[in-house]
Amino acid sequence: MNIYKIYFNHIIELLDKFKLDSNYNFENTEILKKITLEPPKNSINGDMSTNLAMLLSKSLKLNPKEIANKLKPYISKLPNVALVDIAGPGFINITLKQKTWSDCIKKILLDPENWDKQDLGKGKRINLEYISANPTGPLHAGHARGAVFGDALASLLNEVGYKVIREYYINDAGSQIEKLVESSLLRYDECNGKNIKDIPEGLYPGEYLKDVGKALLKKYGKNLKQNSKEDIFNLVREVSLEVIMKMIKEDLYELGIEMDVFTSEHNIISGNLLTDILTILEDKNLTYYGTLDPPKGVDPTKWEKRVQFLFKSTIYGDDSDRALKKSDGSWTYFATDMAYHLDKINRTNGDLINVLGADHTGYISRINAAVNALSNGSISIDTKVCALVNLMENGKPIKMSKRAGNFVTLSDIINAVGKDVIRFIMLTRRNDQSLDFDFKKVMEKSKENPVFYVQYAHARCNSIFKSAKILEENLHIENTELLSGKDEIQLIKFISQWPRTLELAAKNHEPHRICYYLIELSSMFHSLWNKGKDNFNVKFIVEKDIKLTNARLLLVKAVALTIRKGLSILKIKPIFEM
Repeated sequence: MNIYKIYFNHIIELLDKFKLDSNYNFENTEILKKITLEPPKNSINGDMSTNLAMLLSKSLKLNPKEIANKLKPYISKLPNVALVDIAGPGFINITLKQKTWSDCIKKILLDPENWDKQDLGKGKRINLEYISANPTGPLHAGHARGAVFGDALASLLNEVGYKVIREYYINDAGSQIEKLVESSLLRYDECNGKNIKDIPEGLYPGEYLKDVGKALLKKYGKNLKQNSKEDIFNLVREVSLEVIMKMIKEDLYELGIEMDVFTSEHNIISGNLLTDILTILEDKNLTYYGTLDPPKGVDPTKWEKRVQFLFKSTIYGDDSDRALKKSDGSWTYFATDMAYHLDKINRTNGDLINVLGADHTGYISRINAAVNALSNGSISIDTKVCALVNLMENGKPIKMSKRAGNFVTLSDIINAVGKDVIRFIMLTRRNDQSLDFDFKKVMEKSKENPVFYVQYAHARCNSIFKSAKILEENLHIENTELLSGKDEIQLIKFISQWPRTLELAAKNHEPHRICYYLIELSSMFHSLWNKGKDNFNVKFIVEKDIKLTNARLLLVKAVALTIRKGLSILKIKPIFEM
C-alpha cells in the first residue's frame, strides 16, 4: 500500500479531466515522465508536493502559479484531502486528513506481509556480478564493501519482483595466475622440507599459501615436479584455485552471501566466445586496424603508436576506440571481458549490473559501449563503483592481520565485529563515497553507532510489549483513530513512506536508502519514547486507558514490523533484547 502511488494515480486521472474541462491542448506523455509526487522537504508544507503546474507551464505558456490555482479545485476533491496550498514557483502542496494516517496503520497491520509488496520487476531476470576478486588469496577488507553492496542490492531487487542471478567472475587467467602458481610451488617446496627463507619480490607472501602447499603435497606427494613443465603448471593452478576459492566461499558464507554462479575467465578464453564477439562486431562493421592516441596523462612524446585491431566503441559513447587485439595478435583483456559479457547476455536474457572497485571508474564507458553493441541496445548495464573503505581504530588507521601479508582479511573483520555490523555499516554511505570503518565506534552502544541505534529501537519495541504484558500478535487492530498526537501522526507518516523508499532504492540501485530510512525511523521512535519519560500523556502504556494503550501498541508494532522488513532486505537479524 504505497500511499504516494495511490495519490500519484489520482493526479494522473484528474489531469485528463482538467485538460478536457479547460479545453487545453498539451501532450501528456512527456509530462507523465517528469511528474513527481513526494514528501516536501519541510513537513510544515503538508504531506505531499507535486511539480505538475510547473511542468504544464511550458506547454500552456502560462505562469505556473496560475496553473496551480486552476488545478487546486481538482486536487481538493481527491479522497481525504484536507488542504491544498501553492508554494514557491508553483509547487502544489497537499495535506491529507488525519483519518488517512490512522487508517494507514490499520491497513498495514491487517496485511503485514503484503502491505509494502510491489512488482516492479515482473519476473524479469537481472545478472548482478559483484566481488569477483582475483583468486590469488583470501578476501580482504576492501572487498567487504562491494560484497555487501552487491548482495544487499540483489536482495532488494528480488524483493520487488526481479529474478536476480548473483554472479562471481573468477579471474583465473593471466599473469596473476602465473605468479600464484610460482608462489604455490614455493610453499610446496617448503612443505617438502626446503628452507625458502624470504619470499622473492613479486610473488605472493601470504601464509595462506601454506595451505595450498599442504594440499599439493597431500594430492601429489613428493613427485609433483617429475611432471612436464606444462603439466606442473596446470596441476598447481587447479589445486591453488580450489583451495583459495574454498577460502573465499567460506568467508562469503560467514558474511551471509551465497552466489548463484561462478564463471571462469579461463573457460571464457578457452571457448568460442571470443570468436563470437568478433563475428558480431565485424557483421556490424564495428572493427578496423588503426592506432590510438595516448591515454590521458601520458606524455605524447613517450607514446609508441602501434597498429592494433580496434572496436569502434566511440560510436556508443565511449571516449576512445578500444583495442581487441594487441600488435602481436593476442587478445586484449578488454576483448576477454567483452566475451564474458556476451556470455552473461546469452545466459541471462535480461539486464546486467556490475559492482566494481574504486579503481575501475574508467572502465564504465567502454563496457557500456560493448554491451550496447553486442545486444543491439536491447540490454542495459548499470556499473556501480564502490569507493574505498578506511579501516580505523579509534580514529587511527590500522592493520590487523600479519598472517595474510600486508592486508586485513575479511575473516578478520567478521571475527572482530560480526557479519550484521559489517553489512549495516558498509551501507551507511552511498557506494561512490569513501567510508570510515572504525572498529571501536561500530561496537559502541550509543546513538553514534547506527547499527546499535536501529537494533535498539527494535529491542525497545519488544520491551514495550513485555511491559504491557501482551504479545505483539495478540493486539486487537482497532481504535487507531485514537492515534492523534502530533508526534504519533508524524511517525505514522514516516512508516507510510516505507514502500516509496523501497521503490526508489530498487529503481536507483541504491540499497543505502534502506539504511538511511531505518536510522531515521529509529530516531523518530526513540524520540517519541523519550518524551514519554517526562510526559505521561504520550507514554505508550496508559494503565487507565486500555483502548489508547492498544492503539499506541499498534503503532509500536508497525515500527517493529517495518524495521524487521528493512533488516531482512539487508540480511540482518533483528535483536529482541539488549
